[in-house]
Amino acid sequence: MNFSKLTFLLLLVLSNYGTDAQIPAYNAPALTNQESQTLVLLPDPQTYIKFDYNQPIFDLMLEWVNTNIKTLNIASVLCTGDLVEQNEHLYPDGVNGNQTSVQQWQSVSESFNVLNGKVPYFLTTGNHDYGYQSAENRKTFFDAYFPIQKNSKNQPLLRETGTNAQGKPSLTNALFELPKIGNEKYLLLVLEFAPRDETLAWARETIAQEKYSDYRVLLLTHAYMESNNEYIKTAGYKLTGPNYGDKIWEKLIYPSTNIRMVFAGHIGIPDDPKGHIAFRTDNNVSGKKVHQMVFNAQALGGGWHGNGGDGWLRLLEFLPDGNTIKVKTFSPLFAISPATRNLAWRKDPVDEFTIQLD
Repeated sequence: MNFSKLTFLLLLVLSNYGTDAQIPAYNAPALTNQESQTLVLLPDPQTYIKFDYNQPIFDLMLEWVNTNIKTLNIASVLCTGDLVEQNEHLYPDGVNGNQTSVQQWQSVSESFNVLNGKVPYFLTTGNHDYGYQSAENRKTFFDAYFPIQKNSKNQPLLRETGTNAQGKPSLTNALFELPKIGNEKYLLLVLEFAPRDETLAWARETIAQEKYSDYRVLLLTHAYMESNNEYIKTAGYKLTGPNYGDKIWEKLIYPSTNIRMVFAGHIGIPDDPKGHIAFRTDNNVSGKKVHQMVFNAQALGGGWHGNGGDGWLRLLEFLPDGNTIKVKTFSPLFAISPATRNLAWRKDPVDEFTIQLD
């Protein structure tokens, strides 16, 4: 390459990246109303966790949450499940992870420690959290690594527990009372992956109790909708009595008068943000709107064996009017460097929008 061409390329690079004045403006996450409260939604962590070299990205996300608890008035953190890639796997092949299952469970449990005693966090279980590699049975190590006493902010909020497939009380099916948001009282119903009929019956009867009649219920589960906004109807897991999105809606959400929102994860198309998300609103039996959101990111940043999801998370700002929720999609990973901060927000209408509750 001759000197003139080299000089031209250097000037081109410098013109694009060489001065702070020419880096697009970056606005750090902030509340639009100082009386608002934020709910943080974390997507499936499994691809961060299955590789030891990806785990620092997930740690960064949780450290960012910890740093911004006061700034954003973070009331709670939700995670959509698939905490690990394999629930009980002894021989990582280096392709679909280089960590044993014990190492994965230890890692994801330790990552959340930064929030212990700081803010409540609630996790559902996904298909990869059961069986050996992916829901060959309904055994999971979730309760061993996330017992109720793990986070002192969680324990006082527990109101009800269901049972797991082995008939034991378990946080895989549980009801929590969330910190009050404005004048509204909220419950969080957490359900296992592909909940059984008895689980859905327990959930329906539990939230229908008179003592919960003036609460709004948020539901956190794992496999619920496809990226085309249609309910998941079936899946090839070797489980008895599973229920996916269509049956969860039919048996639990539609007949329940107080469920207002649903959060889930599970889906993904490599390096396609829209292949990881879904949203729809339907009326329940009483005519109330139920807003249903799927948010994931696990195959962004290089596909199924990439960096784990480019650090994306969702911020839901609950405004003090009690009905308005502003949804934004943000990456602490991109935000950490001035060179990439222009990438830290996803601005498409499917990533930044407003929800109005009844």
